[in-house]
Amino acid sequence: MSSGRARRRGWGLALASAAAVAVTGALTPVASNASGAADANPTACANQVNNTPQKLVNCVTQSDLWAHMVKFQQIADANPGADGHPSRNSGEPGYKASADYVAGVMRAAGYDVTLQEYKFHYRSFVGTPVMREDSPTPQSFALVTDFNPAAVAGSASANVQPAGGIVVPATPTPSSASGCAPSDFTGFVAGNIALIQRGTCTFAQKVANAQAAGASAAVIFNEGNPGRTSAFSGSLAGTEHIPVLFTSYAVGTQLLSQYVPGSAPMLTVNVQIIDDPNRSDWNVIADSKGGDPNNILVVDAHLDAIYGAGMLDNASGSATILDIAQQLKNTSTRNKLRFIWFGGEELGLLGSQYYVNTLPPAELAKIKFDLDADVTATPNYVAGVLDPKDGVNLFGRTPGTPMPPSIWAPSAIGRDYGIDYLNSIGQNHILFSADGTDAFMFQQAGIPASGVLTGQDCCKLASDVALFGGYEGNFEGTVPGDDGGCVDNPFRWCDNLGNNDPQVLTWMSKTFANMVGHMAYDTQVFNSTKPGTGHAKKVSAAPKNAPTS
Repeated sequence: MSSGRARRRGWGLALASAAAVAVTGALTPVASNASGAADANPTACANQVNNTPQKLVNCVTQSDLWAHMVKFQQIADANPGADGHPSRNSGEPGYKASADYVAGVMRAAGYDVTLQEYKFHYRSFVGTPVMREDSPTPQSFALVTDFNPAAVAGSASANVQPAGGIVVPATPTPSSASGCAPSDFTGFVAGNIALIQRGTCTFAQKVANAQAAGASAAVIFNEGNPGRTSAFSGSLAGTEHIPVLFTSYAVGTQLLSQYVPGSAPMLTVNVQIIDDPNRSDWNVIADSKGGDPNNILVVDAHLDAIYGAGMLDNASGSATILDIAQQLKNTSTRNKLRFIWFGGEELGLLGSQYYVNTLPPAELAKIKFDLDADVTATPNYVAGVLDPKDGVNLFGRTPGTPMPPSIWAPSAIGRDYGIDYLNSIGQNHILFSADGTDAFMFQQAGIPASGVLTGQDCCKLASDVALFGGYEGNFEGTVPGDDGGCVDNPFRWCDNLGNNDPQVLTWMSKTFANMVGHMAYDTQVFNSTKPGTGHAKKVSAAPKNAPTS
């Protein structure tokens, strides 16, 4: 799922991990056939016409869903990214292999399949960034806990020299203006690595001054005030030409304490990056052969990962819609079905934006509803249903982006089929906006939309725990904890198979199947809503956790 917290990036960094096949940490599990009726016999499902929501729901099974999940993990493992870790990131071999796998399954099921190519600006770390102290205390600093690299390639081995304006010990509130003025680099020895404290001005300004003074790299350490002590990430201008590392207050003060004129700690930093402004990516589009071609139900999930295998986000949603599509292969629904696996969602909804923006208005007008499956297997789950009127953003729980009132009522019809199913299995629910999901692009184009979301491992509130059990904060990183978890965090490499709960995947996929099964035959929305027109708005980019000062 794309988010203001994590995804409005202008580029992706490929970071992943090896498969962890064991599944742990399932919370208050619900039986996989929690529809109130037994799952249908697999042989029967393979041959029957699933022309009612109940038939479809019963044929969505854990074994089928998990088989797709295992395949996605195998694809990631077999296709390491530029950093050397398993990956399904956009623009990398693992993503294309995922797209080819989905396309093959859908062709075998009898759908008309197209791979829609588009171009985007691809960036990725090559190997693992390095920050190492060579003297006087040889040690390697740890990614995430000690430092985070900016997206600027370069290497240096040199003495550390502090910039002026450092305030240590830190004051109770921010007060450092270190590196904000050219005078902070008076006497700076060209070729040295600049040590700068966070505070007051932008990181871009600090680095620009360091570059002008001849620094070979810049280390910016956190200021040390409450809430500003750990390693962090910061945004830059994009014109920098020296490597920049953001470190914890502890690392910065350690280096500072080792510096005296004439004797300084020596660091080695190395950050290597691929930068390709014209990389190919693909949407996988599969149309049913039957159904009214003037009344199209889009069923979508994003296929891409970010920072690795991306098994929770979003192999889970991709498996959900892939299984549902297979269960409908023998069924000619009233409304035409268009299953889409979007690329580039993690980088700012690139695939869905391209699809909506390039679809001719007459074709866009044929799409009457969109259903989006974005993250469907979170162990520390919430049961979210997308709603454009009353839904809140997953990250921060602020009101969602305002949508036209004309889509509120029709979107609610699809939404309520999800809520009805959750009620039937004794699950509470929460309403989320489509912000950060591909459904957002359809809503921006005036097309009603809903979907499902089980949340991520960063943002669970006490109120969510009251509804769904589990833990506040995250689950998949530290239990319980606030380290942000495995999803969307670089250098963690842990959003693998074991980061998913197969039982949650099953009942949430059944919830989504109930929505698809009803909307595939809907007349109320499809006959009454005005055709979607116009084009999606561009999504603004804001890097994850990227303070500017």
